[in-house]
Amino acid sequence: MDGSKLIACICEGTAERVIINKLLDEDRLIFSREELLDEEVLKCRNAKIFQDRYLGKGFKQEITVYRILDSRRENFKLSNAYKNKVDVINVITAPEIEMLVIINEGKYKDYQKYKSIIKPSDYCINNLKMPDVKNFEFINMYFQGINMLVNAIKQYKELAKIHKDELCLADILKA
Repeated sequence: MDGSKLIACICEGTAERVIINKLLDEDRLIFSREELLDEEVLKCRNAKIFQDRYLGKGFKQEITVYRILDSRRENFKLSNAYKNKVDVINVITAPEIEMLVIINEGKYKDYQKYKSIIKPSDYCINNLKMPDVKNFEFINMYFQGINMLVNAIKQYKELAKIHKDELCLADILKA
């Protein structure tokens, strides 16, 4: 790391954290663990708490915050003092990160029949018989093969209706 820019990676939930950590461990993201604040994926979702906990350390360099989340409406407003020092980039996994499991299982088309009435995680639980789909150990074991995970992420970008101004996980993968 050249020290010119620090990166904070904040994940909304357990599954997102598992997936981002796997991608970091395999050097598949456009940033590395060594570039991260405290060299770890953060759990802090509240801008004020993040600001107080991490930005008060007096960093001289700019900070890019990657927020991995499934909500397009979740607000993350830092105070004006950080407006020119912190770049916040939202990486949207809508509707849920469990869509990667559905895609990997080859059930994306089938899920489309249910998407207006059932969340992806519930589809995995009820239709794919994966009751532990939200569990850390399940996601960790399910995506044991990094190529399977990367392929599901890339397929998601091809299949999903991603808003033109949004980034998804595929956008932060190395080329």
